Amino acid sequence: MTRAPALEVDRVSFRWRRKDAPVLEIERLEVGAGERLFLGGPSGSGKSTLLSLVAGVLVPGDGRVRVLGHDTRVLSGPGRDRFRADHLGVIFQMFNLLPWLPVLDNVMLPCRFSHTRRNRAEQRDGSVAAQARRLLGRLGLDAERVLARPVTELSVGQQQRVAAARALIGAPELVLADEPTSALDADRRADFVALLTEQCGETGAALLFVSHDRALAAAFDRHLELGEINRVAQEAGA
Repeated sequence: MTRAPALEVDRVSFRWRRKDAPVLEIERLEVGAGERLFLGGPSGSGKSTLLSLVAGVLVPGDGRVRVLGHDTRVLSGPGRDRFRADHLGVIFQMFNLLPWLPVLDNVMLPCRFSHTRRNRAEQRDGSVAAQARRLLGRLGLDAERVLARPVTELSVGQQQRVAAARALIGAPELVLADEPTSALDADRRADFVALLTEQCGETGAALLFVSHDRALAAAFDRHLELGEINRVAQEAGA
């Protein structure tokens, strides 16, 4: 049986205010179930805005964003929040880890807000903590002394892996990554992408990874440039 696409963006237009010019006009974007897509584009080109539309943080003025078959426009604000918590893992550019929590608690955080993800973690590994430890171990953070430390004591590379484990816990069907490698050197960027794509492959999660660093694109199933699908960028470059 063919699985529905993880993401479908159809004729979407977005502007910050009604009188403003649109910042995004996308005719069509699709991410298949389990597909790992690299979406490139320079800083300020609208990549983060697109991810916010996919995550339901923003709502398009026109068009439709369907995530796992659900039209985000028909959901209420709280409904979009619940849907995001249950089905999406997000890796933010600045990681957004909670500085007052130790590593393990940061990773388990999504399961405090989502029964769906908590149940998946418990079914797979017996407990949420066990899954958090397994993911951290696969990402190279398995030492007990690291798990109990505040995230502020970790290196940037370690914080990045904690953020990835948090996004992956509870097997979300779609993972969104917003320039998560921007603070790393070239070798660490490549290592992190390899680990992230491997873990998404293990759970069957689709991955939409946005970055200006096109050197990373070879690790993905497909590579698109935002300028290829965003009419605003095309007209600006004409």
